[in-house]
Amino acid sequence: MTQPPQPPQHQPQDGNPYAQEQAQPGYGHPQQPQPDQAPQQYAPFPQQQAGPGGFAPAPQAPAGGGNPALGIVAGVVVALILAWAYGAIMKATDHEIGYAAIGVGFVVGLVVGKVGGRNPVLPVLAAVVSVAAVYLGQITGVAMYLGDMANISFFTALTDHFGDINSAWKEAADFKEYLFMAIGAFAAFGSAKKAAL
Repeated sequence: MTQPPQPPQHQPQDGNPYAQEQAQPGYGHPQQPQPDQAPQQYAPFPQQQAGPGGFAPAPQAPAGGGNPALGIVAGVVVALILAWAYGAIMKATDHEIGYAAIGVGFVVGLVVGKVGGRNPVLPVLAAVVSVAAVYLGQITGVAMYLGDMANISFFTALTDHFGDINSAWKEAADFKEYLFMAIGAFAAFGSAKKAAL
């Protein structure tokens, strides 16, 4: 009686009867890495150095930000508007309001800091612009009052009689006047620094 053919016996590799024969590359089998080759890894994005806690640091925003030149221009424009308003309030109330100088300084500094950014020179320039705005506001108030008294326009009084108006302002200015201007400058300095953070 003939025996059925038996499947070919695989010889055990390295004395291990359960080891399977290593597949040859091709014929639908992926090529296995050689023992002396590390598997190749693909990184879709460039790797970043991990910071504390194993997380990659977030990209840093550029320091400063803002536009210092534009900040100064915006501060001067706002100062001119506030000087006009200050002068109109002086004329309407017939006396000077010292606390308005603090408000002028605060607003000027806020605009300069927000638009200009964190430039260390900007708070100083905001303080100077604030003092100029308060002075111009008081001169504007006197020119408006003089224009009504002499029945001339504000611009005529300001341009034709500026020397007389400035001399009258100097004579009328007292310690309290300069103190409010200094406080306004301090408010402009502080608000410019805080607005730029």
